[in-house]
Amino acid sequence: MTHQLTLADVIGMLERRYPPGTAESWDAVGLVAGDPDRPVRKVMLAVDPVLDVAREALAWGADLLLTHHPLYLRGTHGVGADTPKGRVVHELIRGGCALYVAHTNADNAAGGVAEALAEALGIEDLRPLVAQPRTVLDAVATYVPVSHTEGVLDALAEAGAGTLGAYERSAFVVGGSGTFRPVTGADPTIGAVGEVVTVAEERLEMVVPRGRRQEAIAALRAAHPYEEPAFSVVELAPEDGPTGTGRIGTLREPATLRAFAERVAAALPATAQGIRVSGDLDADVRTVAVCGGSGDSLLGTVRALGADVYVTADLRHHPTSEARDGGRPFLVDAAHWASEWPWLPRAAEALEQDARSTGAALETRVSTRVTDPWTITLGRRDAGPGDPATHPDHPTDEGADQ
Repeated sequence: MTHQLTLADVIGMLERRYPPGTAESWDAVGLVAGDPDRPVRKVMLAVDPVLDVAREALAWGADLLLTHHPLYLRGTHGVGADTPKGRVVHELIRGGCALYVAHTNADNAAGGVAEALAEALGIEDLRPLVAQPRTVLDAVATYVPVSHTEGVLDALAEAGAGTLGAYERSAFVVGGSGTFRPVTGADPTIGAVGEVVTVAEERLEMVVPRGRRQEAIAALRAAHPYEEPAFSVVELAPEDGPTGTGRIGTLREPATLRAFAERVAAALPATAQGIRVSGDLDADVRTVAVCGGSGDSLLGTVRALGADVYVTADLRHHPTSEARDGGRPFLVDAAHWASEWPWLPRAAEALEQDARSTGAALETRVSTRVTDPWTITLGRRDAGPGDPATHPDHPTDEGADQ
């Protein structure tokens, strides 16, 4: 018999995979609308929380619409239905469908937007373009009478210590002897004032997120049997983790820029823009960098890392021109929406898997709406830098000679 998931349950699954704390400081992620206590049976996934997508979710009977882009990125003072964003909120609430956003936290995550794009293009041996540090940790060590070690360990674990990846209550324990002499004014748990006491103790050491240091120390003091427990806190150096902005890796076999760009076009959903390419189409490429969505701010990083080609979206004229003056990386510019779409089926599969692990049933569907805003591209031509323009006011060299 399967049990029923609530919206809070589903949010918990999403936030374990895409922790909100890894989102950029300017971002707006999390629950936009919805009651955490309501049941969730169907989840629709989309890039954009636009009205057509909201209506598609409601027509399917979705209880939750999960989108990549925020509805309100810069805040709002109202959700009146006389505005485009307000209409989305009103229709979703009337239809009983919640709205949740996973944006830059999904960009950065292992199994997130950047990895989904890279893997769709056949890029291997991935690492972030800009790595996020793992959780900054402290090491807390104390000395406990053997009879009380488990109690202090449990108290520290309850305060957040001892979590390492998929493991919790992780600790190092080693035996030894502790000695002390209580002086006037002490109220010792073991021994008496003025006497030297030797106790069979264990050294207990656990890691704790630095942000929970004080909570862990308070828990240690409360659970420890000694009036004045001895303990130490060591700040551990942060290390880069597997998460972060963008990804860089290699193709299994080199390909020409033309062949690789054709692979990008085949892997991503079609849009009016299509795929724009800048570079020597016959040159071989192997090291590939990607960033779903707007990525020209990373052009310097991509070049410094030695990428042959960079796949992203929203490349602007001047940063692109300056980047190409130096040769590589060559550039492949996709539509913003298309570059982020490959994450949706991957996120849907992960959500269903997480639900099954709890014994619950959850149905997902990826929106079929193309929400790229452009309709058609006119006047397109294949040309290289420096080719003469073809325009009535700017004739070709051949026309000028006639």
